[in-house]
Amino acid sequence: MNDHEEIRSLIFSYAELIDEGDFDGVADLFQHATVVAGDGSEFRGRDTLRSLWSNAVRLYDGGIPDTRHVITNVNVRLAPDGTTATSHSYVTVMQATPDLPLQAVAVSVHRDTFAKVDGAWRFVERRDRQALVGDLSHHMHGAEG
Repeated sequence: MNDHEEIRSLIFSYAELIDEGDFDGVADLFQHATVVAGDGSEFRGRDTLRSLWSNAVRLYDGGIPDTRHVITNVNVRLAPDGTTATSHSYVTVMQATPDLPLQAVAVSVHRDTFAKVDGAWRFVERRDRQALVGDLSHHMHGAEG
């Protein structure tokens, strides 16, 4: 697998883990990273990030959020030295619950920074900006419909 594919795999791993309600796995994925919310708030550290996701995301039967994060427009750029990279991608969150018909509930833009450490790529920073917001009341605790 080449560097571009490895980085894309990290990006896609986030979608799979969050859709499975695996907050430990998501926190492990970002354990070396700073996550910057759209309002500029910064979160870092595995335990902080795990709490962030587990306290925000609603779970349903089977401990899953009944979502699918669809990642598109992935553009990965490697630095000339091959030890850092950046990416830009769109994330459309689809959701269906017993009380919510299938629909897009949010679209975000992710700007990620990566570093290659001991031969493996890892997240260093994720900047998350919501571009479009729908009915998040079934997805996020405290969100309104």
